[in-house]
Amino acid sequence: MKATNPLLLAGLIACTLFAKISSAQDCSKTKLCATGCCSKFGFCGTTDEHCGEGCQSTCDFELGCHASKPCATGCCSKFGFCGLGPDFCSPENCVSGCQSKSYCDPGGYGPDYVEIEKCPLNVCCSKFGFCGTTSEFCAGKEVARPQCSSAGRKVQRVIGYFESWAPKRACQAFQPEDIPVGVYSHLIFAFAGIDPVTFEIVPGSPDDIDLYRRITALKKKDPDLKVLIAVGGWAFNDPGPTATTFSDVARSPTNRIRFARSVLKFLITYDFDGVDIDWEYPGAEDRSGRPEDFKNFPILMSDLREALDMSGRNILTLTTPVSYWYLQHFDIESLIKPVDFFNVMSYDLHGIWDKGSKWLGDFLNAHTNMTEITDYLDLFWRNNIDPAKMTLGLAFYSRTFTVADRSCTTPGCRFDSGGNPGPCTRDTEGGTLSIAEISDLLPKSSKPVIDEKAMVKMTVANGNQWIAYDDLDTWKLKIDAANRLCLGGVMVWAAAVHVDRLQPEVPHRRWCPMDDYQAVRSRRRRRGHDG
Repeated sequence: MKATNPLLLAGLIACTLFAKISSAQDCSKTKLCATGCCSKFGFCGTTDEHCGEGCQSTCDFELGCHASKPCATGCCSKFGFCGLGPDFCSPENCVSGCQSKSYCDPGGYGPDYVEIEKCPLNVCCSKFGFCGTTSEFCAGKEVARPQCSSAGRKVQRVIGYFESWAPKRACQAFQPEDIPVGVYSHLIFAFAGIDPVTFEIVPGSPDDIDLYRRITALKKKDPDLKVLIAVGGWAFNDPGPTATTFSDVARSPTNRIRFARSVLKFLITYDFDGVDIDWEYPGAEDRSGRPEDFKNFPILMSDLREALDMSGRNILTLTTPVSYWYLQHFDIESLIKPVDFFNVMSYDLHGIWDKGSKWLGDFLNAHTNMTEITDYLDLFWRNNIDPAKMTLGLAFYSRTFTVADRSCTTPGCRFDSGGNPGPCTRDTEGGTLSIAEISDLLPKSSKPVIDEKAMVKMTVANGNQWIAYDDLDTWKLKIDAANRLCLGGVMVWAAAVHVDRLQPEVPHRRWCPMDDYQAVRSRRRRRGHDG
């Protein structure tokens, strides 16, 4: 065997190594880096070794961040990229913004790098560390919705809210005696207040006391009817002396006991059968809430339950929002235990307040879109809430808009402002029209179009007034949807309107929830139940 020439062998090895290095190179003078600079050795990167002496191409690359150029959101890693979690924010990796934390833990971050370890309401944490419910957050973690057959299924309760100001409207006034007898299982008078000094329940107005007598007198005509008093409401938490009153009651054992005892006395004095708590909203900074409201609210409701159980006037209900923004501050798993049912405000999903919102924007959308409502109800199913204790809210009014372009009047087109005020509701900003006001506009409007999926009707009045509303047809669709989800009932805001004006071409026709409840009422009476 011949001896190998050492020089030849060395040359072969050198060529082989050069070939391997060349084939492993990321870049060259003509093969540019997608990110970073091409070093003299042909590799892409962002360090001085890549972008400094000997750099072959893209040498003017600027890092997304560095020690003197922090990230707009997140931590800046030593490689010049923004992000969250230990790969970006740990001491050995971070050069600026190192105190930034993700909102939730997508997995593996650890408590040092997140604000909360678990998203509220059991919603999903995205790979970027934010909470949400859409497919971007919950891919593969979809919630199981309750399922019932709507065929032959009837709602167990039909609740109507009566507004204390309805009898005083300039037109289309509505008195307690105008409420049709035998239609509702429950009536809820809105609203009583809470004295911010004594923390005792008080009438919303001295004039309301006579209305209490008149609305509870309806029980003489309908022995099955239950009448409740609602405490709170949206305006109760507006800036003013009562902005923090609910929170003040809930945070103190003494205040809770004082409030609960006053409620019991109030129910006996005015012949109410129970109370509906409408706190809008605990924990929400924009509604004068405090973080501790989350744990204090269930304690308040439990104290109320204990007090009410001492009497026969023991119906306790809770009004809830449907959106994640406000519902996240409710400990609904704890709150459902002391209450008889939730009254879900599944309306006002859209309105003039959408304008300027980076999440929603000034686009035409129906405020009672059932597709959105169904998605929002998933928040309750994620927390194992019994659907039988859920009451779906229906709106006897519309949120209207003035369109930006008369040639573009379908959902997704833009609006300029709220719709023109009605002669009776007189809402100069919010674009609110009652059912009766809508009925007056329909003869002068475009032919209504029904959106079967959203379960709403839409029309345009006077060329630029966009009105999405509900009527007998869409209520029927929504009731069927509620039955398919096994919900226990429906409630309406508000009962103090003349529903029959909306479709006068259907004489003496009742809206479907009433018909449904009539069937349940008949069965209960045959079985000897008191309703």
